[in-house]
Amino acid sequence: MSDLNQVIRDMTGVFEFLGIPYVVMGGVAARAYGLPRPTYDLDFTAAIERDRLPQVYEAVTSLGYSVSEPYRQGWVDSVGEMPLVKFRLFVEGNGIDVDVFLAESEFQKSVVERRRREVVEGNQVWLVSAEDLILLKLIAYRPRDVGDIADVLFTQGQLNLEYLRDWAKQLGVEERLELALGDIEGY
Repeated sequence: MSDLNQVIRDMTGVFEFLGIPYVVMGGVAARAYGLPRPTYDLDFTAAIERDRLPQVYEAVTSLGYSVSEPYRQGWVDSVGEMPLVKFRLFVEGNGIDVDVFLAESEFQKSVVERRRREVVEGNQVWLVSAEDLILLKLIAYRPRDVGDIADVLFTQGQLNLEYLRDWAKQLGVEERLELALGDIEGY
């Protein structure tokens, strides 16, 4: 089993054991919907109340993951105005990062509600929808995200454009979406 596969199994097992709705997103989801590419971390969105985070920390540390002290003390990071906490698993001297975004906004709650049960990397998991993956990538908008968006649009064919455009407008990324759609024939 690959190290990333181990992390997928560990984390989805923790979420399911604790009854926390989650979705796999990021590079792993981009590989599932787009073209194969390397990824060395794992990203989730989880519908969890902040007061339950210590339960998650306890569960992941029992599996050998490290949780930095600021998170244990109640600090929550933020990326793109989305709250998150991070863990790390060290395997043979290499760290595998796990980012868990907390589903606190209406958009993030929608992401969890629209999840799909899929087999990813040989594991049965809850996967972000292709549309929501595109929206999340539009928010982050790093060069790798732009490439992932193009790959997903090209590979998936017609998606729910009304949903994409509605959320892109609400999230303030509509120009980015239209630019991405304009680059793909058929949109």
